[in-house]
Amino acid sequence: MAVGALDFVVLGTYLLLMLVLGGWLGRGNRSAQDYLLGGRGLPWWALLLSIVATETSTATFLSVPGIACAGLPSATGDLRYLQLPLGFLAGRALAAHWLVPRFRTGALGSAYELLQRHSGRTVQRLASGLFLVTRTVADGLRLWLCAVVLQTLLACNQATAVAATALVTLAYTVFGGLRAVVWTDVVQFGIYLLGAGAALWVLHGALPEGLGTALATAASAPDFRVLDWGFDLANPYTVWAGVFGGALLSLGTHGVDHLVVQRVLSARTTRDAQRAVLWSGPVVLLQFALFLVLGLGLSQYYAAHPPAEPFARGDQVFPHFLVHHLPSGLRGLVLGALFAAAMSTLSSSLSASASALVHDFLVPWSGRADDAVWQLRAARWATLGFGGLQVAVALGDFGGGAAVVNQVLGIATVTTGVILGLFGLSLSPACGPRHAAFGALAGLVTVALVFWVLPHWFELAWPWRGCLSSGATLLGGFGSFAWQRLRPSHAPW
Repeated sequence: MAVGALDFVVLGTYLLLMLVLGGWLGRGNRSAQDYLLGGRGLPWWALLLSIVATETSTATFLSVPGIACAGLPSATGDLRYLQLPLGFLAGRALAAHWLVPRFRTGALGSAYELLQRHSGRTVQRLASGLFLVTRTVADGLRLWLCAVVLQTLLACNQATAVAATALVTLAYTVFGGLRAVVWTDVVQFGIYLLGAGAALWVLHGALPEGLGTALATAASAPDFRVLDWGFDLANPYTVWAGVFGGALLSLGTHGVDHLVVQRVLSARTTRDAQRAVLWSGPVVLLQFALFLVLGLGLSQYYAAHPPAEPFARGDQVFPHFLVHHLPSGLRGLVLGALFAAAMSTLSSSLSASASALVHDFLVPWSGRADDAVWQLRAARWATLGFGGLQVAVALGDFGGGAAVVNQVLGIATVTTGVILGLFGLSLSPACGPRHAAFGALAGLVTVALVFWVLPHWFELAWPWRGCLSSGATLLGGFGSFAWQRLRPSHAPW
């Protein structure tokens, strides 16, 4: 079923709204602080919705429903994925209590400037570099997934689909800065929830006995579970992987990842920043529950109405339903929701990456700490540059294999674990720059082993990878400190 004229009107109206809103909000940007931190005056509730919208990418919007579909690769067929956001609650509570106040002391422009104070410039730049590489690759994959769906809906090639998403996002991000990113995120949060609700309503009508009966049927299956108490390091859908791996991932992404820390720095007060981080956990839990319920309904629908070609993976299920079963107009709304989920993440990623590059690299190298006009210009060019890099990743077509949401989380959890370990070392007065450098080396070696060596011997589920990399970083740092204390005074270092 092709996208109709009404769908294009709805979608075009939404995209025009984003451009106008971004342009209007960007009028007051006079300095890098305005552009990258919203003048440090954004309300906590807007930051909360922006955090949630940012982590609700196309991967979440499309992959999570597929995870709840039975009988597909990388799918559970039940609600076990909810174990992960249960860990998110604990991780965000720790981040809000332990890390947020530290970022609010002093006029920091980047999360990693806090590392420079204790662990030195080299460690700061290493952590910032890891963030930039991870963010570019992971969000390039998210852009790829959005493009795959747009190719089907709009009957265009991959390059056109990528450009359609990237250009609109770049336009309002480059001009509007963080203030435009946050307020457009608030609008996009409402749009993609409305789109998911519309799809759920259509699905309810398409099921012979309604969504309630379909969910009851799914829940009556012998293998249906919400909690899995088994301990299997290869299984990402267990209580232990969700609580420990999810908590560590959330502590990293919402405690030391500049994507969220940028919002922490832009809040009016420390209490506002803590509220935004803390309450994002329950909102994401409810949101995941909505997407999983949608997936269970889709599973029952396609069990009764199998597609002409069987689905190869869960990521294909929800897009197929959007294309073939939504009426005109609603299809345009859900297409706008798809854009919203993609653009909220991409715009936040571009702004945070530009902020880290400017504060951690360009300003120290150039010596222009007092030149606000130059910093603003550099931030805008950096935003354009990262946009181009993410487009290159998306055009590289690296998104095959497992569910994309698990791929991007798997990438994030390993490198974020190293950064989290470095922040842990920075909290110990005994561990100085040399010990932090040894910790970073141990963490990076572990990352290399996790990606290129460990899969040949043992399959470690992605929620555990961050535990491994952060633990190795802490062990390397504290181990070097212990060795310095225990070695003979005349022994070489």
